[in-house]
Amino acid sequence: MALPQLTEEERKIALEKAKIARALRAELRAQIKQGEKTIADIFATKDDPVIDKIKVINLIESLPGYGKAKAAKLLEELGISETRRVKGLGSKQRAALLERLG
Repeated sequence: MALPQLTEEERKIALEKAKIARALRAELRAQIKQGEKTIADIFATKDDPVIDKIKVINLIESLPGYGKAKAAKLLEELGISETRRVKGLGSKQRAALLERLG
C-alpha cells in the first residue's frame, strides 16, 4: 500500500499529532512507573486512542520490577504476542494479565 501524498501543511499537522500522541503515551508510562495508575486503570478505560495504541509489553515494562526480559517472559507464558497493542487484547488475555499483575 502506497503512502498518501501529503502537502507540506498536511505533513506538518500529521507530525504534530504524532508528537502529541508520543508525549501522552510517555506520560502514561511515567504515571504507571510512579504508581499513580495501575494496569487495571488502563484496561478499564474505554475508547482512548492514546491507550489503545500502546504496546502491552511497554506497559508491563513500565511497572516497577519489570524489565524487558521479565515482561517478555510473562507475555510468552500467557500466549500474548510482544507486538500486541492494548486494543487488540481479547477479554481472556486482559483477565489473565490482570490476574498475574494484580
